[in-house]
Amino acid sequence: MKKVLINFAHPAKSRSKVNKALLKAVTGLEGVTVNDLYANYPDFMIDIEREKQLCEAHDIIIFQHPFYWYSSPAIVKEWMDLVLEHGWAYGSNGKALTGKVILQALSTGGDGSSYQADGYNQFTLKELTSPLQATAKLCGLIWLPPFAVTGVHRGLGTEKTNEYALDYKQTITALRDSLINLEEAKQLERLNTNLNQLIQEH
Repeated sequence: MKKVLINFAHPAKSRSKVNKALLKAVTGLEGVTVNDLYANYPDFMIDIEREKQLCEAHDIIIFQHPFYWYSSPAIVKEWMDLVLEHGWAYGSNGKALTGKVILQALSTGGDGSSYQADGYNQFTLKELTSPLQATAKLCGLIWLPPFAVTGVHRGLGTEKTNEYALDYKQTITALRDSLINLEEAKQLERLNTNLNQLIQEH
């Protein structure tokens, strides 16, 4: 069983029905650690050594956050800037993260159709999240496409929100238990495009 670290980053968690539902679905799962960045570092004074130790102790690193301005909330960038140090995360002697899996769990205001070449945002989520893919390559991490919850601003409703939460739990559990073919997963636009088939095929 692999160990999963979820770095959760939402500056207004109390107002996010979707992210609260996702988080609730995976909190308490065996082998899963939830690291709430805004709760732990309200002053943005990130404990670099603590974060490094968490990364080293886990096999899968997930950043769960709303997709703000086609990117992440500010604390995620701060985390990247401070924690991914040369000589630890990358460079000739920076091998601490080699072989670990990394991905994002995103919530977007726009619906899925807006994240297409001919859609409102002009780019796909896979394209817009390419900076993490490049970071993963530099650090020797195995990058996977994002788990995406889209259309939040249009109101998902309780039933759809619960469906996404169950899918998230299934994704985390499958990754933990090595039930997802990572090479097949890399080819997807979103990790939860066809989750049941992805897990069954493995």
